[in-house]
Amino acid sequence: MLIAPSMLACDFRHISREANRALQAGADWLHLDVMDGSFVDNISFGPDICAAIRASVPADAYLDAHLMIDAPDHYLPRFLKAGMNMITIHVEREGHIDLRTTLAAIRTGGAQAGLAINPATPVSKLLPYLTEADMILVMSVVPGFGGQSFMEHVLDKVRFLDAQRTQRDLHYLIQMDGGIGPRQAPLCRQAGADCLVAGSSTFKAPDMAAAIRSMK
Repeated sequence: MLIAPSMLACDFRHISREANRALQAGADWLHLDVMDGSFVDNISFGPDICAAIRASVPADAYLDAHLMIDAPDHYLPRFLKAGMNMITIHVEREGHIDLRTTLAAIRTGGAQAGLAINPATPVSKLLPYLTEADMILVMSVVPGFGGQSFMEHVLDKVRFLDAQRTQRDLHYLIQMDGGIGPRQAPLCRQAGADCLVAGSSTFKAPDMAAAIRSMK
Protein backbone atom coordinates (compact mmCIF):
# COMPACT_ATOMS: atom_id res chain seq x y z
CA MET A 1 0.00 0.00 0.00
CA LEU A 2 1.36 3.39 -1.04
CA ILE A 3 0.74 6.34 1.28
CA ALA A 4 0.68 9.84 -0.22
CA PRO A 5 0.38 12.61 2.40
CA SER A 6 -1.54 15.60 1.05
CA MET A 7 0.43 18.83 1.19
CA LEU A 8 -2.91 20.63 1.61
CA ALA A 9 -2.78 19.65 5.29
CA CYS A 10 0.79 20.75 5.94
CA ASP A 11 2.00 23.92 7.65
CA PHE A 12 2.24 26.25 4.63
CA ARG A 13 4.60 28.54 6.54
CA HIS A 14 7.24 25.82 6.24
CA ILE A 15 6.16 23.94 3.11
CA SER A 16 9.66 22.80 2.12
CA ARG A 17 10.38 21.45 5.58
CA GLU A 18 6.97 19.79 5.71
CA ALA A 19 7.49 18.02 2.38
CA ASN A 20 10.76 16.56 3.60
CA ARG A 21 9.25 15.67 6.97
CA ALA A 22 6.63 13.55 5.21
CA LEU A 23 9.23 11.76 3.10
CA GLN A 24 11.44 11.10 6.13
CA ALA A 25 8.38 9.72 7.96
CA GLY A 26 7.94 7.07 5.27
CA ALA A 27 5.67 8.68 2.68
CA ASP A 28 5.83 6.93 -0.69
CA TRP A 29 4.49 9.90 -2.66
CA LEU A 30 3.61 13.52 -1.96
CA HIS A 31 0.11 14.52 -3.09
CA LEU A 32 -0.32 18.09 -4.35
CA ASP A 33 -3.93 19.31 -4.43
CA VAL A 34 -4.27 22.07 -7.02
CA MET A 35 -7.53 24.05 -6.80
CA ASP A 36 -8.63 27.04 -8.85
CA GLY A 37 -11.66 28.31 -6.92
CA SER A 38 -13.94 27.42 -9.85
CA PHE A 39 -13.98 23.66 -10.38
CA VAL A 40 -13.98 23.38 -6.59
CA ASP A 41 -14.91 26.03 -4.04
CA ASN A 42 -11.41 26.61 -2.74
CA ILE A 43 -8.05 27.95 -3.93
CA SER A 44 -4.84 26.19 -2.92
CA PHE A 45 -1.70 26.65 -5.04
CA GLY A 46 -0.48 26.36 -8.60
CA PRO A 47 2.52 25.27 -10.68
CA ASP A 48 5.01 27.64 -9.03
CA ILE A 49 4.44 26.09 -5.60
CA CYS A 50 4.62 22.63 -7.17
CA ALA A 51 7.96 23.59 -8.71
CA ALA A 52 9.19 24.92 -5.36
CA ILE A 53 8.30 21.63 -3.67
CA ARG A 54 10.09 19.71 -6.43
CA ALA A 55 13.19 21.83 -5.90
CA SER A 56 13.13 21.27 -2.14
CA VAL A 57 12.90 17.45 -2.05
CA PRO A 58 15.26 14.69 -3.25
CA ALA A 59 15.31 14.14 -7.01
CA ASP A 60 13.73 10.70 -6.68
CA ALA A 61 10.73 11.92 -4.64
CA TYR A 62 7.47 11.08 -6.43
CA LEU A 63 5.14 14.08 -6.77
CA ASP A 64 1.48 13.42 -7.52
CA ALA A 65 -0.43 16.51 -8.71
CA HIS A 66 -4.24 16.38 -8.54
CA LEU A 67 -5.64 19.11 -10.79
CA MET A 68 -9.05 20.17 -9.50
CA ILE A 69 -9.25 22.94 -12.08
CA ASP A 70 -11.45 23.92 -15.01
CA ALA A 71 -8.73 24.00 -17.66
CA PRO A 72 -6.15 21.27 -17.00
CA ASP A 73 -5.29 21.17 -20.70
CA HIS A 74 -4.38 24.87 -20.68
CA TYR A 75 -2.19 24.67 -17.58
CA LEU A 76 -0.69 21.24 -18.26
CA PRO A 77 2.63 22.48 -19.72
CA ARG A 78 3.32 24.43 -16.53
CA PHE A 79 2.79 21.38 -14.32
CA LEU A 80 4.97 19.26 -16.57
CA LYS A 81 7.68 21.91 -16.36
CA ALA A 82 7.28 21.91 -12.57
CA GLY A 83 8.46 18.29 -12.55
CA MET A 84 5.36 16.37 -11.56
CA ASN A 85 5.55 12.57 -11.81
CA MET A 86 1.78 11.95 -11.90
CA ILE A 87 -0.78 14.47 -13.13
CA THR A 88 -4.43 13.67 -12.49
CA ILE A 89 -7.37 15.36 -14.18
CA HIS A 90 -11.10 14.93 -13.54
CA VAL A 91 -13.51 12.88 -15.62
CA GLU A 92 -16.11 15.57 -14.83
CA ARG A 93 -14.33 17.83 -17.34
CA GLU A 94 -15.55 15.53 -20.12
CA GLY A 95 -17.33 17.66 -22.72
CA HIS A 96 -15.37 20.75 -21.70
CA ILE A 97 -11.99 19.38 -22.73
CA ASP A 98 -10.93 16.36 -24.77
CA LEU A 99 -9.93 13.99 -21.98
CA ARG A 100 -8.13 11.57 -24.30
CA THR A 101 -6.01 14.34 -25.76
CA THR A 102 -5.07 15.68 -22.33
CA LEU A 103 -4.26 12.23 -20.93
CA ALA A 104 -2.07 11.56 -23.96
CA ALA A 105 -0.36 14.94 -23.56
CA ILE A 106 0.48 14.15 -19.95
CA ARG A 107 2.20 10.93 -21.00
CA THR A 108 3.94 12.56 -23.96
CA GLY A 109 5.22 15.20 -21.56
CA GLY A 110 6.96 12.55 -19.48
CA ALA A 111 4.52 12.13 -16.57
CA GLN A 112 2.03 9.42 -15.72
CA ALA A 113 -1.63 10.21 -16.31
CA GLY A 114 -4.35 9.92 -13.69
CA LEU A 115 -8.12 10.29 -13.97
CA ALA A 116 -10.20 11.27 -10.93
CA ILE A 117 -13.88 10.79 -10.18
CA ASN A 118 -16.04 12.61 -7.62
CA PRO A 119 -18.38 10.78 -5.20
CA ALA A 120 -21.56 11.81 -7.05
CA THR A 121 -20.33 10.84 -10.53
CA PRO A 122 -21.33 7.40 -11.86
CA VAL A 123 -18.35 5.09 -12.21
CA SER A 124 -19.51 4.26 -15.75
CA LYS A 125 -18.12 7.65 -16.83
CA LEU A 126 -14.63 6.19 -16.46
CA LEU A 127 -15.14 3.17 -18.70
CA PRO A 128 -14.09 4.75 -22.02
CA TYR A 129 -10.78 5.90 -20.53
CA LEU A 130 -9.52 3.00 -18.44
CA THR A 131 -7.03 1.91 -21.09
CA GLU A 132 -5.53 5.41 -21.20
CA ALA A 133 -4.91 6.07 -17.51
CA ASP A 134 -2.02 4.99 -15.32
CA MET A 135 -4.10 5.66 -12.21
CA ILE A 136 -7.73 6.13 -11.25
CA LEU A 137 -8.38 8.40 -8.27
CA VAL A 138 -11.63 7.71 -6.42
CA MET A 139 -12.62 10.68 -4.28
CA SER A 140 -14.07 9.62 -0.92
CA VAL A 141 -15.12 13.19 -0.02
CA VAL A 142 -16.47 16.10 -2.05
CA PRO A 143 -13.25 17.71 -3.33
CA GLY A 144 -12.24 21.18 -2.26
CA PHE A 145 -11.52 21.08 1.46
CA GLY A 146 -9.58 18.86 3.83
CA GLY A 147 -10.87 17.37 7.07
CA GLN A 148 -14.11 15.87 5.69
CA SER A 149 -15.55 12.50 6.71
CA PHE A 150 -14.89 9.41 4.60
CA MET A 151 -17.81 8.31 2.37
CA GLU A 152 -17.82 4.54 2.67
CA HIS A 153 -20.22 3.99 -0.24
CA VAL A 154 -17.50 4.96 -2.75
CA LEU A 155 -15.76 1.67 -1.94
CA ASP A 156 -18.20 0.11 -4.40
CA LYS A 157 -16.48 2.11 -7.16
CA VAL A 158 -13.11 0.78 -6.05
CA ARG A 159 -14.37 -2.80 -6.11
CA PHE A 160 -15.77 -2.25 -9.61
CA LEU A 161 -12.53 -0.72 -10.87
CA ASP A 162 -10.49 -3.52 -9.32
CA ALA A 163 -12.69 -6.09 -11.08
CA GLN A 164 -12.42 -4.21 -14.37
CA ARG A 165 -8.63 -4.22 -14.39
CA THR A 166 -8.60 -7.95 -13.67
CA GLN A 167 -11.17 -8.78 -16.33
CA ARG A 168 -9.56 -6.53 -18.96
CA ASP A 169 -5.92 -7.21 -17.99
CA LEU A 170 -5.30 -3.53 -17.25
CA HIS A 171 -2.64 -2.24 -14.90
CA TYR A 172 -3.77 1.14 -13.58
CA LEU A 173 -3.33 1.94 -9.92
CA ILE A 174 -6.37 2.78 -7.82
CA GLN A 175 -5.94 5.72 -5.48
CA MET A 176 -8.38 6.95 -2.84
CA ASP A 177 -8.49 10.45 -1.39
CA GLY A 178 -10.57 11.98 1.38
CA GLY A 179 -11.11 11.37 5.08
CA ILE A 180 -8.65 8.47 5.20
CA GLY A 181 -6.80 7.45 8.35
CA PRO A 182 -5.77 4.22 10.06
CA ARG A 183 -9.40 3.15 10.59
CA GLN A 184 -10.37 3.54 6.91
CA ALA A 185 -7.15 2.16 5.39
CA PRO A 186 -8.03 -1.55 5.80
CA LEU A 187 -11.42 -0.99 4.13
CA CYS A 188 -9.72 0.70 1.18
CA ARG A 189 -7.12 -2.03 0.89
CA GLN A 190 -9.74 -4.80 0.99
CA ALA A 191 -11.73 -3.04 -1.76
CA GLY A 192 -8.69 -2.99 -4.05
CA ALA A 193 -7.02 0.39 -3.51
CA ASP A 194 -3.26 0.62 -4.06
CA CYS A 195 -2.54 4.17 -2.89
CA LEU A 196 -4.11 6.26 -0.13
CA VAL A 197 -3.99 10.04 0.06
CA ALA A 198 -3.99 11.16 3.68
CA GLY A 199 -3.88 14.76 4.84
CA SER A 200 -4.91 15.52 8.41
CA SER A 201 -4.23 11.94 9.53
CA THR A 202 -0.56 12.31 8.58
CA PHE A 203 0.53 15.94 8.86
CA LYS A 204 -1.51 16.59 11.99
CA ALA A 205 -0.73 13.26 13.69
CA PRO A 206 1.33 13.37 16.92
CA ASP A 207 3.73 10.90 15.26
CA MET A 208 3.64 11.11 11.47
CA ALA A 209 5.83 8.07 10.92
CA ALA A 210 3.62 5.95 13.18
CA ALA A 211 0.50 7.14 11.38
CA ILE A 212 1.96 6.21 7.99
CA ARG A 213 3.10 2.81 9.27
CA SER A 214 -0.36 2.08 10.67
CA MET A 215 -2.01 2.81 7.30
CA LYS A 216 0.52 0.70 5.41
